[in-house]
Amino acid sequence: MLSGMGAMALLGIAGCSTTETLDLPQLQLDDTVTGSVHPMRPAISVDKNITGPDVMYASLTDGGFQVPVVPWQKVKPEFRRQIVVDKTGEAPGTIVVHLKERMLYLVQPGGDAIRYGVGIGKDGFRWSGRANIQYGREWPVWTPPPEMIQRKPELVKWQGGQPGGLTNPLGARALYIYQDGKDTGYRIHGSPEWWSIGQAMSSGCVRLINQDIIDLYNRVSKKNPVVVV
Repeated sequence: MLSGMGAMALLGIAGCSTTETLDLPQLQLDDTVTGSVHPMRPAISVDKNITGPDVMYASLTDGGFQVPVVPWQKVKPEFRRQIVVDKTGEAPGTIVVHLKERMLYLVQPGGDAIRYGVGIGKDGFRWSGRANIQYGREWPVWTPPPEMIQRKPELVKWQGGQPGGLTNPLGARALYIYQDGKDTGYRIHGSPEWWSIGQAMSSGCVRLINQDIIDLYNRVSKKNPVVVV
């Protein structure tokens, strides 16, 4: 009885009865329909190959070579492999190299991108534009172009090609960039010189830490579009 009287009193205070429609504005209640609320963007996706840097940059055996551990503490955090919100606006599968940022983005479905730190070409050796990956190679042979041999005569010993290996400038993998069916001469490749990531010191190619180029290589179809800006 007491609870019933309390309920009646509450309705009386509210100026309502059980047969009258409640005045929502007067009660200051939120009458927004749930379906009209835009859902929040899902959290950044999880990837088994993007974990702690001590795991990502550990030593590994690949193609008969023992790739050395990378002292990741000496690599700036922004240049370590990670998943970020995609800001490129490109289609999934596109490789976007941002020269000013020294970053490479592999666009993922769902609004994410995998980002890698890169080293780029020094002034006078850079290329930009839209192209495609024509093919890729594991532990590729490096052949210095004639103009490079002119600048560095000591490279003449490799004019027939330097076999793939731990000291090869192309590192563990290379992706060859073609534009309109023609070789641009530029590559996305690995490098044993992990300290060069974030720097502008190559002869125009885009270089990644060996562990990162192996990861990127395993994710692409070898025909991906490439945008260098």
